[in-house]
Amino acid sequence: MHGYGGVVLIVAFCGHSSYVQSIDDEKKVLALLEDLVGDKPCELFLGEYGSFDSFAYRCAKKFKGARLDRTLVFVTPYLSEKYHKNNTENARDRFDQVLYPPLESVPLRYAISRRNRWIAEQADVLIAFVTHAYGGAYTMYRHAKRKGCAVYNIAPQGIE
Repeated sequence: MHGYGGVVLIVAFCGHSSYVQSIDDEKKVLALLEDLVGDKPCELFLGEYGSFDSFAYRCAKKFKGARLDRTLVFVTPYLSEKYHKNNTENARDRFDQVLYPPLESVPLRYAISRRNRWIAEQADVLIAFVTHAYGGAYTMYRHAKRKGCAVYNIAPQGIE
């Protein structure tokens, strides 16, 4: 486990931008979070670039509730607000923390994929919705598995 003295569990999320939200998936994610995290402190690493990211944020927000030892972290791929799809101030209102990984030397067109790789390397747990073997979500999923992260694909016909 990462974090402060190995006590804070880092949970990340990845899924296709075309994901269609469902109440069954929400129940699966919340149950997984309860089982995997329980009462331990955790950091929930989130993105902001697609339908699955919106879904993951909603689940993480519900899981966090009023607990101060559960942190919603927006991991931004861009240092400059100019390139950020959402307003940074909006992100600061919605998240407990905004984190920028060491991507200063990465060309802008690769920023999201490099950010995803960085998240996969930091995470202890990855909750995914991956149904096909191509694209950014699949690449992050594959990297997390290779790294030895505990990966849970909630897609009904998910890939292995």
